[in-house]
Amino acid sequence: MAQSGSPPPFPTTETSSEMRKKQKQEDEQEQQPLGSLPEGPLVDILSRVPYRSLCRFKCVSKPWLALCSDHQVRKRCPQTLTGFFHHRPHGRLGVNFRNLSGRGPPMVDPSLPFLRKSYELVNPEHCCGGLILCRCWKSVHSGGDEYNLLVCNPATEKWTELPPCPVEWTETNEDEQYLGFDPASPSRFVVFLHLFYSAQVTIYSSDTGRWTVLQSNQPFTVSGFSESVFMKGTMHLSTVKGSIVTVDTEGKVWKEIDIPGNVPTRMQCFSIGQSQGHLYAWCIDDPNVFRLSVWVLEDYDRAKWTLKHSVNILELFGRHSCKYDEFYEMFAIHPDRNLIFLTNGKKTISYDMDNREVHDMDIAKTLCRVQHYIPCFADCLSDGH
Repeated sequence: MAQSGSPPPFPTTETSSEMRKKQKQEDEQEQQPLGSLPEGPLVDILSRVPYRSLCRFKCVSKPWLALCSDHQVRKRCPQTLTGFFHHRPHGRLGVNFRNLSGRGPPMVDPSLPFLRKSYELVNPEHCCGGLILCRCWKSVHSGGDEYNLLVCNPATEKWTELPPCPVEWTETNEDEQYLGFDPASPSRFVVFLHLFYSAQVTIYSSDTGRWTVLQSNQPFTVSGFSESVFMKGTMHLSTVKGSIVTVDTEGKVWKEIDIPGNVPTRMQCFSIGQSQGHLYAWCIDDPNVFRLSVWVLEDYDRAKWTLKHSVNILELFGRHSCKYDEFYEMFAIHPDRNLIFLTNGKKTISYDMDNREVHDMDIAKTLCRVQHYIPCFADCLSDGH
């Protein structure tokens, strides 16, 4: 028993070697992402979660960062809509990226920094299946027609530069560029170049590594930059006369599909998209009441359309009339769900056609030339040339 007034005994101290040993044990425990769970089952579990969740898991620790960044894990993850690329307003070069939720930092860096070592100016043109077609300049001081076309994958940071196109782009000979890529067949992609007001289409195939200049049966004019769908190995382009022109990857099979309804009176509101393996078309039936009709091409071979849904857009935004500074449009459909996305230039919402629920996406700015993005981790491109 300690004597009265005597100081308490000193606590037992660890030696420096014991402290180092203890720290080493703690470090080793930290290296195990889930302690007793073996890495094999853990990898299998992570390979089944969406990519968005995988990105969140990277913040747990450095071992989790390494594991969730592993190519084999990411390659096996089920991929779905992550967000939207949209061009900057007023004709400025470059794009922005908005997450599907509308919140948080962009899940994809829209500046594509991995290309900056080779190019000073990068302008994304079209997105399809997780790949992006870009027009790039090695110097910002070079002429407008001295550019390179390349296809890149922001998920893997790999890219492939295309050979010079036989058709030169000029201020008076403007073209529209469309990328065709199906993640289910990741070994190939195609690029379509269509000259305005002409019957000429130039197609690049990654299979041959060459461009082919072709002529269609008659001239056609597409209705908008993003009005394209690549499915069934065929490019679908909406035209200003209210139809869909289709061309296969070799430019040998040309067809035209009429869309449902009295389109010529409302052709400016006509758009197309793809969802759950089907081609969709939507338009505003009556600009006065803003009645949105969504159609699905259930019988592709017979070009038979079925009305999927009809709704008053103003009601979805809680309006009874359209204000002078507002416009209403549907700009996308979810690739895996009966979910559509709409905007009035100030507010963006999603609308579930099954349960008729509306959700505010917390996106206030105008979205211009929107293209949805689904990550792709397949080995479909080279490391850079």
